[in-house]
Amino acid sequence: MTLDDLKQLIIVDGEWAWVLQVFVVVFGVLLLNFILRRMLNRLHQQLSRTKTPWDDALIDAARRPLSWLVWIVGLAFAIEIVRDVSGLALFEIVSPLRDVGVVACLTWFLIRFISSAENNLVSLKTTDGKAFDRTTMDAIAKLLRASVVITAALVTMQTLGFSISGVLAFGGIGGIAVGFAAKDLLANFFGGLMIYLDRPFAVGDWIRSPDRDIEGTVEKIGWRLTCIRTFDKRPLYLPNNIFTTIAVENPSRMSHRRIYETIGVRYDDAAHLSNIVDDVKQMLIEHAEIDTDQTMIVNFNKFAPSSLDFFVYTFTHTTNWVRYHEIKHEVLLKIYDIVTGYGAEVAFPTSTVHIPETIPLPPDTRAASAD
Repeated sequence: MTLDDLKQLIIVDGEWAWVLQVFVVVFGVLLLNFILRRMLNRLHQQLSRTKTPWDDALIDAARRPLSWLVWIVGLAFAIEIVRDVSGLALFEIVSPLRDVGVVACLTWFLIRFISSAENNLVSLKTTDGKAFDRTTMDAIAKLLRASVVITAALVTMQTLGFSISGVLAFGGIGGIAVGFAAKDLLANFFGGLMIYLDRPFAVGDWIRSPDRDIEGTVEKIGWRLTCIRTFDKRPLYLPNNIFTTIAVENPSRMSHRRIYETIGVRYDDAAHLSNIVDDVKQMLIEHAEIDTDQTMIVNFNKFAPSSLDFFVYTFTHTTNWVRYHEIKHEVLLKIYDIVTGYGAEVAFPTSTVHIPETIPLPPDTRAASAD
């Protein structure tokens, strides 16, 4: 049924017939919106029971754009009725605006669908129990949204009568000038693209740089800036191109944490040093939180000025920072118990002064001492 057929169905004779026609159109839009809202709500309740994330994202994305689409088409129809009656040239703009509104609603729906699907997929577990990579999903979603917006802009220009080929040719020439003027912006854009491709870190990772005073948890990776939350809870915003020139360390991806400590015992306890070292190594082998498949060294290695030093070099299973310190705390206390168990002591810096039995003094000094 064409637009002219719909108009013929609601034609009423009389001078004010167009008012009734407009009223019928507006009432029909309200009724259709009400029916669509009820249908979508009921459909959403049914689909929310399924495990598929796509149907929920589709319904959530379609709610508001579909309602606006009904209003745009309905009001455009009503305004065309008024235009036919009044004959004003001003209403000629309604048709292209309606087409632009339809494109805008479709674009809005696609962007909402991409965002909803991204959120659903990030929270969804794969078949092997792992979550989807948040950084990869963010990059794909941004590329899809950019593609939708660019396509919508070109379709809108074509709808309004602009030549797309001319726009693209102008964009190619203007892009060169913009590239020189915004080289830092483009450097940040490609820096962000390299982060997404190389993936030296992801959202949620703890990173730091030995070249710069940068350390914290990655909160967001944008096309221009990366936001890092430092350990004092302050946001740090860094241009993406900085990561192409500095070294970045990612402690979040370490496989183990290392315990590397040097312990010194007194020279008076040298006879017990070999047994102490053997017992400490056996304690580490039997410790449930120590990974014996990794390098483990417990050896005497230095005659220090005030102590005989042996060092402990081993790795924990956990990479959690808090748990690691709890294990290290327990290991050091057990080492202290082993040392004291042999009647030995952990050494601390001392100095020994040797004084001869007799010290010859000058005559004047002896007289002063006698007085």
